[in-house]
Amino acid sequence: MIFYFCKMKNVDRKNHWENVFKTKDTTQVSWYQPKPETSLNLIKNLGLTKSSRIIEIGSGDSFLADYLLQEGFKDITLLDISDTALNTIKQRLKKDISKLAFLAADVTDFSQKQKYNVWHDRAVFHFLTDEKDIQKYVQNASDKLIPGGYLIVSTFSTSGPDMCSGLKIRQYSEVELTNTFKSGFNKLECFTENHQTPSGSIQNFIFCVFQKI
Repeated sequence: MIFYFCKMKNVDRKNHWENVFKTKDTTQVSWYQPKPETSLNLIKNLGLTKSSRIIEIGSGDSFLADYLLQEGFKDITLLDISDTALNTIKQRLKKDISKLAFLAADVTDFSQKQKYNVWHDRAVFHFLTDEKDIQKYVQNASDKLIPGGYLIVSTFSTSGPDMCSGLKIRQYSEVELTNTFKSGFNKLECFTENHQTPSGSIQNFIFCVFQKI
């Protein structure tokens, strides 16, 4: 396995992730969850209407959209840099395609007039290690959420790994994550959680929920 000891901005992100989703077994990658219980429960607990607009950042080919559809949500946008990952979801959920929108884009650089009630990100933000990319992300999240909208962000904690998919990541404590989003957001809650990978190893995540002011 080749490890890239460099900042994410110096890697061709798209080619990297296209290769991951073309060559890896979805059920064997470290981030695989047959049912994303924590993310699903956080969204369900926000008291949203079923017409609320939800954007999943870095959807990959995860199953969060499947379960949100089962809960009755009908306006879900999936953003990922990998066309391959998005196409997998398109095929899997083609009977519900009218309730889904797909954006093949880099989270630090995408233009979309649509505003959302919820911005959900499990494990994309920590791949941004350059301060300029981090600030672009924060600004994008703020721009794309309606006032009172919710930002759910999950990263590796300071007790978690420092690499993923051959790339260096940035770990966060609750204080660091809160300070990153302190401009324009109020923190509602943060907690840590262990995720067991398909190989049996344990990764510690921190989840934070913010509300746009």
